[in-house]
Amino acid sequence: MNPREKVLAAISKNQPPARTLPSLAILNPVQFEDRQAKFIATIEGIGAKVQSVENYAGIERYIPQHFTEGSRYVTTVNGLTQFEQLPENQAAHTLENIEVAIIPGIFAVAENGAIWITQREAGNRVLPFICQHLAIVLASNQIVDNMHMAYERIGASQYDFGVFIAGPSKTADIEQSLVLGAHGPRSLVVFLVG
Repeated sequence: MNPREKVLAAISKNQPPARTLPSLAILNPVQFEDRQAKFIATIEGIGAKVQSVENYAGIERYIPQHFTEGSRYVTTVNGLTQFEQLPENQAAHTLENIEVAIIPGIFAVAENGAIWITQREAGNRVLPFICQHLAIVLASNQIVDNMHMAYERIGASQYDFGVFIAGPSKTADIEQSLVLGAHGPRSLVVFLVG
């Protein structure tokens, strides 16, 4: 057993006992009459674009029309046949020249525009952050009202990696100027399917 494995085994062995989480019912979280409309307004308000499409053919038409022709487009979405299918656990150093990464989202949150993604969807946890432009494919009926519902949906599931993504990368800490793409993708487009 190497030193890393020893440390991880010691941490795993010394976990505190599991406890039941408190009920969130008393918090009365916000709910929306039209989740999809609220999600769209929220995520567009933080810099993303939303495209409603009936099926994957709409995505396959949109990407070449809106991004640099001849660039590398990769996807982890089964059924998108016009783009390079990224194998699972692709080595991170092979991802450096990706113009557009197209990945599936599991569900979204209307109140803050966040989309839940795990390593299973991304293929490699670095993919959503190293590409120039990110596209997330989301079923239009997979939107919850708030983060309370989101965490209930995630529950006690086990993930190697999971992240909420909302909008393109941005920062405004230097001279109070908003900069897109400083730490990740310069743009985010969400394809709502269905």
